[in-house]
Amino acid sequence: MKRRYAGVLLLAGALMAAALTGCGGSKSFKDGTYEGKSSVYEGEEDGSGAGYGVAKVTISGGKITGCEFQTFEPDGTLKGPDYGKQNGEIANQDFYNKAQRAVQASTKYGEQLAEAGNLADVDAISGATISFNEFNEAVNDALDQASGK
Repeated sequence: MKRRYAGVLLLAGALMAAALTGCGGSKSFKDGTYEGKSSVYEGEEDGSGAGYGVAKVTISGGKITGCEFQTFEPDGTLKGPDYGKQNGEIANQDFYNKAQRAVQASTKYGEQLAEAGNLADVDAISGATISFNEFNEAVNDALDQASGK
C-alpha cells in the first residue's frame, strides 16, 4: 500500500515538472533588440501614476542580455525630473518626492532583468508598483516579438 502511494506521488511530481517546463521554462528568442510597450494606465484617483512604459530588450545567444525601461505620461512626455510637478513648480513636496522615487526605482527594473536574464526573477520595488506592472507588460510584448509570436 505504501509503495503504491509513493508511486502515485512520484508520477504526480513528474507530471507537474513536465507541465511547468512546457509553460515557457525554456523559450528560445531570436537575437536582436526588441521594443515592447505597455498599455496606458489611467492613474489613481488623485491622478498620479498615469502613463505607460517602454522596454528595449536585447537578446544575444538566445538569452536576455540587456534591458532599458522608461516610463512616459499618457501624452508621451518622458517621466523625468519634472514628473510630479504642477505647471513646472513643486506644489506638494511629498507628492513630488513620491513621483521621483517611482521614476528612479523604475529604471532599476531593466537593470534587474539584464542581470537575472529572466523576467520572473525581477522583484517589485516599493513605491514603483505601477511601473512594475507596466514593465512586465512591456517586456512580455518585447519577448513575444523575440520569440516570433
